[in-house]
Amino acid sequence: MVILNQNLREQEPSGYDAKAIAKYYRKRPWLVLWRTIQLVWLFGNFLLRLQWDEWTNHKKLNQTKRPQELRQILTKLGPTFIKVGQALSTRPDLIRRDFLDELIKLQDQLPPFDNYIAFNIIETQLGCSIDEAYREISPHPVAAASLGQVYRALLHTGEEVAVKVQRPNLRPTLNLDLYLMRLGAVWLGPWLPLNLGHDLTMIVDEFGTKLFEEINYLNEAKNAELFAANFHNDPEVKVPVIYWEYTRGCVLTLEWIEGIKLTDLSKLKAAGLDADNLIRIGVTSGLRQLLEHGFFHADPHPGNLFATLDGRMAYIDFGMMDQLDQNTKETLASAVVQLINRDYQALARDFVNLGFLTPDIDITPIIPALEKVLGKAMGESVADFNFKTITDEFSELMYEYPFRVPAKFALIIRSLITQEGLALSLNKNFKIVEVSYPYVSRRLLTGESPQLRKRLLEVLIKDGKFQWERLENMIAIARDDRGFDLLPTAQLGLQYLLSEEGQYLRHQVLLALTEDDKLHTEEVHRLWSLVREELQPQKIFNLAFTTFKDISTQRIAAIIPTALNN
Repeated sequence: MVILNQNLREQEPSGYDAKAIAKYYRKRPWLVLWRTIQLVWLFGNFLLRLQWDEWTNHKKLNQTKRPQELRQILTKLGPTFIKVGQALSTRPDLIRRDFLDELIKLQDQLPPFDNYIAFNIIETQLGCSIDEAYREISPHPVAAASLGQVYRALLHTGEEVAVKVQRPNLRPTLNLDLYLMRLGAVWLGPWLPLNLGHDLTMIVDEFGTKLFEEINYLNEAKNAELFAANFHNDPEVKVPVIYWEYTRGCVLTLEWIEGIKLTDLSKLKAAGLDADNLIRIGVTSGLRQLLEHGFFHADPHPGNLFATLDGRMAYIDFGMMDQLDQNTKETLASAVVQLINRDYQALARDFVNLGFLTPDIDITPIIPALEKVLGKAMGESVADFNFKTITDEFSELMYEYPFRVPAKFALIIRSLITQEGLALSLNKNFKIVEVSYPYVSRRLLTGESPQLRKRLLEVLIKDGKFQWERLENMIAIARDDRGFDLLPTAQLGLQYLLSEEGQYLRHQVLLALTEDDKLHTEEVHRLWSLVREELQPQKIFNLAFTTFKDISTQRIAAIIPTALNN
C-alpha cells in the first residue's frame, strides 16, 4: 500500500519526455481509459459518418459538412487537439484540400477560465499579492485562447502592461493526450498510408517538444528579446518589452501595445494607415526572419500582429518560434529566384537540398510535373503568383510523387500562408512575390557571404552559359525594394569580380562577351541602359577608385593576365 501511494504521488513530468510520460501514465490506467473512451467515441462516430457517406453515395452532399464536424471535434477535445488541427492545416501532403480549408479556420479562441483561479496563479507564481505586483488590473481578461488568457494592467512604476496567465492543469492534459497520440503512432503508424518520409512517432515527439516550449513563458520571454534584438535597427517593426520581475513559467508580463488588428479595415482607414504599406512591412519582415536571421515567428495569425497608430507592425506572442540554419536560408532564397525564372530543374535540386525530396530520388520525371503545377500557379507573370494556390496544387502533386514536408517547413508554410491570408484581407489583389522577389533579388545581388554568392552564380550561370536576362531581371526587380542601393551593390560586385573568389565569374563573363567569336555588346548596352541613371560618370569614377584602392597592385597585375588567358 505504501509503494502504491508513493507511485500515485509521483510527480508528473514538467517537460516533454516521452519515456517519463509513459512511465507516469502506465501507473494510472483509469485516466488513460477515460480519455481513450472519449477519443474513440468522437473520432469513431466521425469515421462511421464518413464511411456512411461512401456506402450511400452522399460524399458530395456532405463534402463541406464533414470537414466542419472534424474542426468542431478538435475544438471540443481541447488545447492539444486544436494545436494538432493547426499543425495539420500546414500539411498538404497529409490532408485533402477540403479538410485543409476547414482546419485553417481553427483559432485559439475559447471561453476564459475563472478570474479567481487566474489571479491565484499570478500570486502563486510571483510570490506576492496582485496589489503588490500591479497598481491596477482589468477585472476580466481582454483575450482568451487555448493555452491562456490576457489581462490589461498597470505597474506601480506607471508602465501599461499585458499579463498573460496560463490555463490551470494544462500540462496534465497535454501529457495525457501526447501519451495517447504516441501510442497510436506506434500501433497504427505502420498501417496508415501516409507520406511522411520518417517514423510517425518522430512527428509526435517534434509536436510535443514545440508544444511544451510554447507553454513555458520564460522561454517565450527569451524568444521575444531575441526577436527584438534582430529588429533593433528596423523602425517599422515593434516588439513588446519584457518585464522579468513579473514573469515566471506560467505568468508573462510584457509591454501593452496599443494597436489595430490587421483585419479591421475600417479602423485602419480611420487611423489613416496605408494598408499596402502594412503589407509590405509584414512580408519584408517575414522574409528577413526566414532569410537573414533564421529565427522566425511561426504563428503570425491576426491575433498576434497589430498595426500601431504610428504605422509600425507590432509582433506579439513568441511561444511558437523556430530556427533555420545558414544553408537552408540560402537555399530558400535560391528557390524563390529559380521559381521566378521558371528553372524547374534547378528548383527540383533545391527541393532535394531542403528535404522535400530524398537525395536518392530520380528528379527527371518530377521536373515536368513541377513545371505543370508551378507554371499554372505562376500564370503569365510574377504578379500572378499566389502562395496559397501553389500550396493547394502541391496537395495534389504530393500524392502522386514522393514529396514530403519536413517538420520545420510545416511551420514555415503555416507562417507564409497566414501572412498571405492577412495581406489578402487588406488588399484582395495582393501578390506575395511582388514584395518578396525584390527583397530576395537584393539579398542575392549584395551577397554578404561566400555561400550566398555561390547561390547567385547558380542562378546567373546555367549549362555553362552566363544568363544576361536573369541579371537584368534581378536588377530591375531589386530596385523595387526600398533597401536596395545600386551603387554599393555595384561596388560589392566589382570587388567580387576582381577577387580570387571571383575567378570563375570573370571567366564566364568573358566567355559570354565573346561567345561565337563575336563581341556581344548588345547585352552590355541593355544592362547599361538599366543602370545608367544611377551610375553617373562621377559616381562610377568614385566607385572604381574606392574599389581599386582596396586591391593591391600585385593583385591587379595577377588578374589581368588571368583574364586575358581565359
